[in-house]
Amino acid sequence: MKKQMEILSPEEATVQNIQKKTGYLPITARILANRRISSEKSISEFFNPSLHHIQSFKTLIDMDKAVERITHAILKNEKILVFGDYDVDGITSTTIVFEFLTAAGADVVYYIPHRIEEGYGLNVHQIEHVVIPGKFNLVITIDCGSSSHEAVDRANQAGIDIIITDHHTISDSIPKAVAVVNPKRHDCPSESSYLAGVGVAFCLLISLRKHLRDIDFWKNQPGPDLSEPNLKALCDLVALGTVADIVPLIHENRIMTKAGLEVINTCPRPGLDALIKLSGINKSTVNAEDIAFRLSPRLNAAGRMDHAQLAVQLLNTKDIDEAFTIAKTLNTMNTQRQEIEQKIFHHILMYFKEEPELTNKNAVILGKQDWHEGVLGIVASKLVEKFYRPVILISFKENVGKGSARSIPGINLYDALCQCSQYLEGFGGHPMAAGLSIKRENFKAFQNQFEKIIKTMTTGHVLRPMMRIDCRLDFDMISDRLIDEISSLQPFGQDNPEPLFCTEKVDVSFSKIIGKTHRRLTLRQRHSKSNKTVNAIWFNVEGENLNKQYFDSIVFKIRWNHWNGKKSIQAIVEYA
Repeated sequence: MKKQMEILSPEEATVQNIQKKTGYLPITARILANRRISSEKSISEFFNPSLHHIQSFKTLIDMDKAVERITHAILKNEKILVFGDYDVDGITSTTIVFEFLTAAGADVVYYIPHRIEEGYGLNVHQIEHVVIPGKFNLVITIDCGSSSHEAVDRANQAGIDIIITDHHTISDSIPKAVAVVNPKRHDCPSESSYLAGVGVAFCLLISLRKHLRDIDFWKNQPGPDLSEPNLKALCDLVALGTVADIVPLIHENRIMTKAGLEVINTCPRPGLDALIKLSGINKSTVNAEDIAFRLSPRLNAAGRMDHAQLAVQLLNTKDIDEAFTIAKTLNTMNTQRQEIEQKIFHHILMYFKEEPELTNKNAVILGKQDWHEGVLGIVASKLVEKFYRPVILISFKENVGKGSARSIPGINLYDALCQCSQYLEGFGGHPMAAGLSIKRENFKAFQNQFEKIIKTMTTGHVLRPMMRIDCRLDFDMISDRLIDEISSLQPFGQDNPEPLFCTEKVDVSFSKIIGKTHRRLTLRQRHSKSNKTVNAIWFNVEGENLNKQYFDSIVFKIRWNHWNGKKSIQAIVEYA
């Protein structure tokens, strides 16, 4: 699909000011200006992130209530259930809370619902068949619970307390829990709505550890088994959940992710170490891109193909042999997931060939009997990338369908679903991603209504993806120093993207196809004074670009390529 392009143009005075403050090259200063990192404070915090800068735990509403109730449960040896979610954010959140409470000597177990059999979030059935029979006094929800009104009411009737920790969009009506810790609450003074579920859970642990310190809890514990947990050691999982959930890698998210990557690269827990070795990461340091494209899919595969509890076991195990056994299983599940996902994706593409008028719609809304629910979110994301419009895919079983939805920037999916709620049995999520359930009899009416709403939302907009380019970068300007400076801007992710450059008049002096659709290149710029060449890789090339020998312009990233203990400069071609 043809893309819109915008070359960002920050004020030159701002760029020069950043240069003076940092000593960085003009290109790097321009990148920082594009990300609005220009004041001394923002520059200092960006390049010197510290866990001491995390302050959200002080401003999240109901945090004090949650801490007091959990402390009471620990001191009174009450039975605690940590109730999580089946994606990587939920898995990592559940693990860090479970590990911390275990370290504090709590009587605690965790529970992850089955994605297909139980669905998302805490419901009445789980209260009646898991919580009440288990004689739990306290349930802490992790990365879910903000819409579990009926479940909380049922728990209250049974005398069971619920603490909700979550980051999903929440309505004005808040469940009647002991505490609802969610930065998206309308009455929450915290400005940390960008936190992932694992970020909210980590803030809970910071606050809980502080409170336990204040009451001299750790000093009064007999023996070495209940020593105060090191919270930085849990940041490996915080980084995993934060990157996997595609939340903005800014402010506290950047701090926690950077700290977590340090832990992963210096002292990985056995489960992560095994997963890293089996996932094809063949360099000395793991980065955010590795989390997003190598580790997260394998952890997610547990919940998509079987049960997410297996991923929690991997992250929680101290046994190296067990870690490798589980990691191998997740690897196999991930391969199976890819095969099913590809089958559904190609089936949908064939459907579009048969019904080409569908490409004129403002949204893609499809439903089919017995599609595999576990992969629909991934397929929806791939369709968004291909057609650049909101996508909803629904798998029907008998009369009820469950679906996954994905959106594009500027189209608030959650708001759109709110306007169709009369046709839905339930829904929840974010502006960019959501889940829903619907009766078959309401599907057509929902399809029509959602299309109308998206048409209204997109009026005046061109439905083409936008590439925001940091600046023009000729090959003569590329140097080791520039790559080092760009590397220092990591971790890259949402709202801190890897810098994107453009240049013109590029010849291909060497080309080789790798696999079916990847192209390895050596590039030379026609007007280069030094006749400099740049090695490049272009993934998933299509059409004439597989063989083209000259480009009027290209859009690319530039980074170190690590191979066999050596590093070299490599461009990653994104568009031409």
